[in-house]
Amino acid sequence: IILTLAACLMVCYAYYCNLSPPEFETGYYFPNMFSPGARAQLYSIIDIIVLVGVMLFGAWLTLHRRSRRHIVVLVIFSLLYFGFYRRGCICSIGAIGNIAQALGDPEYVLPLVAGAFFVLPLLAALFFGRVFCGVACPLGMIQDLVILRPVRVPRWLSDALGLIPFVYLGAAVLFAWAGSGLIICRYDPYVAFFRLGGSVPMLAAGAVMLLIGMFIARPYCRFICPYSVLLRACAAIAKSPPRITTGDCITCHLCVDTCPFDAIRPPTPDTGGPARREGKSLLIALIVLLPVLMALGGWLGYRSSHMLSRTHYEIRLAERLWAEQQETVEGTTEPTDAFYHMGQANEGLYGRAAEIRRKFDLGSTVLGAWLGLVIAGKLISLTVRRRRTIYEIDPTACFACGRCYEVCPLDRAAESAEQTVRTGSS
Repeated sequence: IILTLAACLMVCYAYYCNLSPPEFETGYYFPNMFSPGARAQLYSIIDIIVLVGVMLFGAWLTLHRRSRRHIVVLVIFSLLYFGFYRRGCICSIGAIGNIAQALGDPEYVLPLVAGAFFVLPLLAALFFGRVFCGVACPLGMIQDLVILRPVRVPRWLSDALGLIPFVYLGAAVLFAWAGSGLIICRYDPYVAFFRLGGSVPMLAAGAVMLLIGMFIARPYCRFICPYSVLLRACAAIAKSPPRITTGDCITCHLCVDTCPFDAIRPPTPDTGGPARREGKSLLIALIVLLPVLMALGGWLGYRSSHMLSRTHYEIRLAERLWAEQQETVEGTTEPTDAFYHMGQANEGLYGRAAEIRRKFDLGSTVLGAWLGLVIAGKLISLTVRRRRTIYEIDPTACFACGRCYEVCPLDRAAESAEQTVRTGSS
């Protein structure tokens, strides 16, 4: 509640400060005061060490100590360090853009800290599940601390909203690879809070997300975050994912009522006979339909490449220059005036624009095929039913928060027995 109120006050303050900025007649312009500057290489190495230490300690607390109280302390530390001290930069989510930009621009040198922050959480997910989301990600930490009265999102709606991160990931990779910008960092709803300032729209968006997060647990992590696509894929094959209890489950249902993320799957009834045969037939049909959906998505993506390419500033500039030369528009704009004053040849701009268009043709086709694959995969996952006899954690949806540990009677009994033994020995 305190974090949400503080976010609302920051929005009001930013709006008040942006009502009437002073005007200068000396050519002075307002600098961007909200982007952190470059740091020494030593501090970047320290950030990497802190990230590794937090994830390892969080994995120990989640898998062995199994203490929600200690996890909360680590969550607060991560929020203060990676969020307010490091101002949310660089983060593993935004590093997606750095990786894509490095693949698309041979002149761009990938920073060491960006590569490490992208790879290390994925490696941790391969061993311990989404421990990065549980104890290290500042975007997740600020959402986790404002959960007040979580309500359950219907499964059909959750599955539908779960497609958004795949779309966001594909679009972010395309735009960064083609040079249109890093949209993940540009539209981060919480980074303005970490930097104690920013534009009014982004502060308002962050405040709204925090208000929603009081009742829908971690909305950004579950339904928007593009990095969650990669983390879910790694957590699905994790070697030691979190478990509800270290003993034999007694199916008391308490963990399901406690988990605000709907990450605990109940036992499944034995559906045999015609229902199982119908499910297999539908699964085979979807597998056959998979290449058709990918081909259709690739074609639609290629058809939309012309529109998507206009996100690149050189494409917009070239189109405007061409329109001015053909006298189909009146007057000039500030970008075209600047281009004229620089004395560059139009042919060079047109050549670069044509090359960017070709990149968008390829990238948009791949993006469309990717979305077709995602839709087909989602339909296939809905037809596959894994049989369970006890309550189990879905490692792809679990944020390793430890809330289920507090209500499990087996864990509480084991903890009480351990305390009794310690008391007797002392």
